[in-house]
Amino acid sequence: MPPALLASIDLANNTAPSRGLDAQALSFIGKVFVRVTPDTVDQTLAHLQQSVGRYANYLGVASLSSIDDVVSLLDAGAAKVFVTRQQLDQLLSLQIDQNRLVLALPGNTKEEIIEAIGGTQVDVYSHQVTDIELVEAWLKEYGTDRPEVFVSFATPDLDSVLRISKLSAIPILPAPWLTVDAQKEASLLSVGKLLMANATSDRPDGLFSTIVTDERGVALGLVYSSEESVAESLRTGRGVYQSRKRGLWYKGESSGDVQELVSISLDCDNDCLRFVVRQKGRGFCHLATPTCFGGYTGLSRLQQTLQSRKASAPTGSYTARLFNDPQLLRAKILEEATELCDATSKEHVAFEAADLLYFALTKCVASGVSLEDVERNLDAKSIKVKRRKGDAKPAFVKPPASTNGATNDSLEKEVVKEAASIPKTKDDPAGLQNGRIFMKRYITARETPQSIQAVLQRPSQRSSDKIIAICQPIIESVKSRGDAAVLEYTHKFEKATSLTSPVLKAPFHESLMQLAPETIKAIDISFENIRKFHAAQKEDKPLVVETMPGVVCSRFSRPIERVGLYVPGGTAVLPSTALMLGVPALVAGCKKIVLASPPRADGSITPEIVYAAHKVGAEAIVLAGGAQAVAALAYGTESISKVDKILGPGNQFVTAAKMIVSNDTNAGVSIDMPAGPSEVLVVADASANPAFVASDLLSQAEHGVDSQVILIAVGLSETQLTAIEDELHAQANALPRVDIVRGAIEHSITLVVDTIEEGMRLSNQYAPEHLILQVENSESIVDYVENAGSVFIGQWTPESVGDYSAGVNHSLPTFGYAKQYSGVNLGSYIKHITSSNLTKEGLRNVGGAVMELARVEELEAHRRAVSLRLGFL
Repeated sequence: MPPALLASIDLANNTAPSRGLDAQALSFIGKVFVRVTPDTVDQTLAHLQQSVGRYANYLGVASLSSIDDVVSLLDAGAAKVFVTRQQLDQLLSLQIDQNRLVLALPGNTKEEIIEAIGGTQVDVYSHQVTDIELVEAWLKEYGTDRPEVFVSFATPDLDSVLRISKLSAIPILPAPWLTVDAQKEASLLSVGKLLMANATSDRPDGLFSTIVTDERGVALGLVYSSEESVAESLRTGRGVYQSRKRGLWYKGESSGDVQELVSISLDCDNDCLRFVVRQKGRGFCHLATPTCFGGYTGLSRLQQTLQSRKASAPTGSYTARLFNDPQLLRAKILEEATELCDATSKEHVAFEAADLLYFALTKCVASGVSLEDVERNLDAKSIKVKRRKGDAKPAFVKPPASTNGATNDSLEKEVVKEAASIPKTKDDPAGLQNGRIFMKRYITARETPQSIQAVLQRPSQRSSDKIIAICQPIIESVKSRGDAAVLEYTHKFEKATSLTSPVLKAPFHESLMQLAPETIKAIDISFENIRKFHAAQKEDKPLVVETMPGVVCSRFSRPIERVGLYVPGGTAVLPSTALMLGVPALVAGCKKIVLASPPRADGSITPEIVYAAHKVGAEAIVLAGGAQAVAALAYGTESISKVDKILGPGNQFVTAAKMIVSNDTNAGVSIDMPAGPSEVLVVADASANPAFVASDLLSQAEHGVDSQVILIAVGLSETQLTAIEDELHAQANALPRVDIVRGAIEHSITLVVDTIEEGMRLSNQYAPEHLILQVENSESIVDYVENAGSVFIGQWTPESVGDYSAGVNHSLPTFGYAKQYSGVNLGSYIKHITSSNLTKEGLRNVGGAVMELARVEELEAHRRAVSLRLGFL
C-alpha cells in the first residue's frame, strides 16, 4: 500500500526539534523521507540499521555522484530512492527493481513534467511545488491508473496538502511541520487529517471498519474508527476507537489491557483501517484471550509461552537450563538441524522442523529477540540488492576429522530430559491425576512426622557455581572499565545497540512517562498506601536508657545514604517492584536512590517504571540488567553513582552477582536477603470459600514451575476438599500460563489436619513467603504465626493486594528464609547507631567491671584507658 504521507527528517541536524513529530510519532506514520548528501551517507546507513522495523525509509539521493553509494543504501534497507534521470538509467541497467526507484522531476512546469515522465513506469517526485493549481491539473491529466506521485511544497499549508492528497498524490512534509496533537500545536499540519484525507465510508454512521493486528500481522479483532478516534489514537499513542454506543473507546481503560500504537494505515480501497498495536495485559478480547478469535497458535503461541517462562525462569528446570546454558542450547540447535537435514518423509521433516524452530526461538527469546524482529530481518534481507555466492562454509560441507580417531557419529549425544515438573505436551502427566490438575493430598494423622517433613521440602535448586563463574568476569570488567563495559553488555544482552549512555538521569522528561490515566491513578494509589504504611514504621525518637547511675546508652537511626534498587525488566513491566523498593527509600530519607532496570531493545525503559522512579525521587535509572547492573551499583562508574546497599529481586545471575559483591570488602556494599522461588501457604477451614482458596493457590503457582503452593485443610470433609480441588482444576485450565501452573502443582501438596493448632505448627515449620488465613476468627489466629514473610488475614484479603496496592511490601524472604529474615521494610533502608555518655560518677560505677574484663582478656591498653581516667578522679 502507498503511504498516506511521508514525514521528512534531517539527519544533518542532530538537535531535537522543538516542535513537530518525535521518533515515536514517526513510527505511527510508518514511513519517512530522508534527503541524503555526500556528507551524510554513512550517517544514513547507520540510521537505516537503527530504524529497521520502526518505519520504512524513502531516500532522496539526487545529490550523490556515486551510484555505488545509492546501491549500498538500497542494500541497507532503503524502501525507495528518489533519483535523477541519469541515476535511474544506471540503476535499471544494474537490474534494480524499478518499484524501488522514484524519478525526481527536473522542473515543475507542465512541459518539463510530461517530458520527464514520458516512457517510464517508475514513481515520480515533484519537489518544492509552488503552483498547486498546475500540479492539480497535471495529476488529473496523468489519471489514476499510474505510478505513485510524491509531492513536496515550498511552503506547505493544510489546504494545499489536502488538495494534492485527494488526488492520490503522496505529500512529503517536514516532520517539524506535522503534529499528532492539533489542539496543542494548532499552527502545524494534522497527521490525522492527512491520514484520513482519502478515507471513505459507505456506512450510514460514517465510521470506518478497523482491523487491529499485532506486529506479526495476526488479527486481534475488528472494531470501528472515526476521524476523531484516529486523531486521539495518534495523540495518545494508544489504541483508541469509536464505540457505536459509548463514543470514544480507549482500549483497556477499565481492564488495564491497553495497547501501544505502532502504526495506522488504510487498505487499498481507502475504506478500511489497519491498526498495528502492541497489546498489553491479558489480551485484546474481553474474554481475556489474545485475540477475539481465540488464543494464539503456532509460532506466536510458542513465543508467548517462552517469553512467560523466561520472565519466571525456574532455577533448575530444563527451560532455565536452555535460557542460561548457551552451550546446551547451541548443542540442541545443532542436533535438531542435523536431524532435520537427515529427515526424508513429509511427516518426519515437519516433526524435525518443529523441534528446530522451538530451539531456535528459545535462542531468540533468551537474547531478547522476538519473532517480529526476525520477520523484520527477513523483510530486510528480501530487498537486498547485493548477493553473495551463498555456498556453505567449509566446516559444514565436510565434517572435520576427529583428532582422537573417533567419528562424529560415534560421539555420545547429551541426553536431555525435561524435568517432571514442566509439562512438555498436553499428554505429559506433570501436575495431573486422572487427567485433572491436582495437588497430592496427605492426611497427617496417617503419616509419620518424617514423611510430612519430606513432602514439605521445596523443589531442589541447582548449584550456583556455574552461574558465579559466568558473573565473575562481567563484574570484573565493569569494575575496571566502567561505563564502557556496562554499555557493551547492554548492547550484547539487551540488544539495545542505539544506547550511547548507560544511565538515564533525573529529572526525567515528561515524554518518557506517557501513561494512560488509569495507570497513573493505580500507581498513585499504590504509592500513597505504601508510603503511609512505611512512614508509620518510623521511630519517633531515639532510645535512651540509663543502665546505671551516670551511664546513659542510646540508639538512634540514620538512613543508608545511597541505595541501589534492582527492578527486573526486559519483557516484564514491573512498576510495583519499583514502588515497593523506592517508596521505603524515599520515606527513610536516603540521599541517593538509583534504580537499575534492563532497557528494551530500542534503549528505552517502560514509562511505568520511569514514572515510579520519578515518584520516589530517583537520581537516575541505570540502563542495564543482570550482573553488569549489580556491579555498576556496587562499584560505581564514571556516570553511575556507587551505592551502599543493593535491594531487589532478579534472576539467578542477579542473585549470584549480589552475593559476589556483598562478599567483596572493596565494594563496601550490602544486600537485602537471599532469594528463591515464590510460594504461598493457605490455611483453610470449613468457613473458607473454595473458589477463593483455589484462586490464592493459583496466584502463586503461575509465577514459575519451581514455585510451590501448600494448602493446609483444617477439619475439611471429603466433599469440602473435592470442592476446592474442582475449583483448582477449573480455574487453572482457564489461565494462559496453565502449563507453568501444572509444573508448580507437580510438587505442591494438600495437608489435611484435625486442628488449627496442628496446621499452624506445620505452617511455622514451613515458614512460607506468603501465608493466607481463610479461617474463622482469622485475626485471632495471627497469634500462632511465628515464621512467615507476610500474612493475609481473612477471605477478603487475597495475596495480590500485597503484591501491588495494600501498602505492605512484596519483597519477601522465600525458601524458608522467613525463619531468619524480614521482608523489605523501612528498617531495610536505615542503620542504627548507638552512643554512650558517662559522667564521672558513671565511670566510677562501671570502671571496675571494665578493667577486670580487660585484664581477663589480656588487653592492657583497654584497661589503662579506664584506670588513667579514674586516677584523675
